[in-house]
Amino acid sequence: MIVWRLISLGAIGMSAFWFGATASSTATTSGSMRSDSGEIAFASRRDGNWEIYAMGARGQNQRRLTRRDAEDRFPLWSPDRRQITFASRVGTAWELWVMDSDGTKPRRLASEIVVKSTRGWSPDNKRIVYAAGTRNNTDIYVVDVSSGEITRLTASQAEHRDPSWSPDGTHLAFSSTRDGNSHIYVMSAAGRDVRRLTSGAASHASPQWSPNGGVIAFVSDRDGTQDLYVIGADSRGLERLTAGARVTKDPPLWSPDGSLIAFQIAEGENYQVGVVRRSDRARSLLASSSAYDGSYSWAPDGKRVAFISGRDGFDGLFTVDADGQHPVRLTTTPSLTPAWGSQR
Repeated sequence: MIVWRLISLGAIGMSAFWFGATASSTATTSGSMRSDSGEIAFASRRDGNWEIYAMGARGQNQRRLTRRDAEDRFPLWSPDRRQITFASRVGTAWELWVMDSDGTKPRRLASEIVVKSTRGWSPDNKRIVYAAGTRNNTDIYVVDVSSGEITRLTASQAEHRDPSWSPDGTHLAFSSTRDGNSHIYVMSAAGRDVRRLTSGAASHASPQWSPNGGVIAFVSDRDGTQDLYVIGADSRGLERLTAGARVTKDPPLWSPDGSLIAFQIAEGENYQVGVVRRSDRARSLLASSSAYDGSYSWAPDGKRVAFISGRDGFDGLFTVDADGQHPVRLTTTPSLTPAWGSQR
């Protein structure tokens, strides 16, 4: 059983970093907070090629949505659940595509996107923000989904990555190396009024706006190890939520009610999914095994988290309660990049 426990930031040691037993890989729904809300989109190569699929929250009604001679991955629901954007690779280049949620009307929206950067739908379902460019010179763009019109929001010789919409759609948080090392910035949705939120010589990355718009979570090595932080959108109230956690740069994801943040941990070659409670910094594991665990996504009601695990010898798609209990495997073939809510 995984137990919540407050961890003192001043007295933490690596031997005591995590606590409680890790989540079992045994599939069960007994006593689960099972979420039946929404559907999960994901990528699978069960038919010989990476394509986008969707299924119900309990793994039912699995169906293929894309049928193209390309590698289709990284699906993302629009907030109204009527459309799905995804990344498609032909050769070595990744493109941004969109389709209706039933797989019809696929359209290419942009080319040369940075696939290892977050993308996101605007809250009004009308635009998608993404990063595109070449190595060490990437910029942030928005594309109007209806017209296909593309607007460039940043234009300096630097890396601009991981844009995140504010909940009201008026601003974007992002990371940039425009001032040397990577920092967290905020700008208007039109690319104006750029403000830097973080300072110092450390690296700051992967900003994600809280559901209420008050603070932004991000990853930084500012205190010696790579950990999870939050800062106010006005640059005040910097707070360290983990210590010695070895958090990866995979974007931290807020639960729909803003009470929890899921993130990934690297322990050597092993990767796990953790969660921290915002109110008191209590941490626990959501997914842990001797294999890779990552690529996480919250259910719309916040009761469960979808993730990928290699614990059964291949990358399968699992869900688990928000307290780390009752993991359930939903796919029996290699699967990647689940999207349950409208995050990332």
